[in-house]
Amino acid sequence: MKHHVGEHKAKKGLIRIEFDERDGKAEHVKITGDFFMHPEEAVQELERKLEGHKLEELEQIIDEFFAVRMDIEMPYVNVEDFKIALKNALRE
Repeated sequence: MKHHVGEHKAKKGLIRIEFDERDGKAEHVKITGDFFMHPEEAVQELERKLEGHKLEELEQIIDEFFAVRMDIEMPYVNVEDFKIALKNALRE
């Protein structure tokens, strides 16, 4: 099992994505940092959406999640910031 960690400093806050890779799939996904997201439970919902998916599908899942969840507010942070943190995690 390989452990991945990626960070990205957005305009207002750090985004950190951390997960384990087993058989090419993401497990134990955690998204942390000092960014603001409302509703707060949306972070856990995104973590659950990413669980168990192939690594090459994760970026698309992030896009789809934010495209559907129009109620999420993230001042000075956007979808691209999450995708950059993911790409940094996959780069190692």
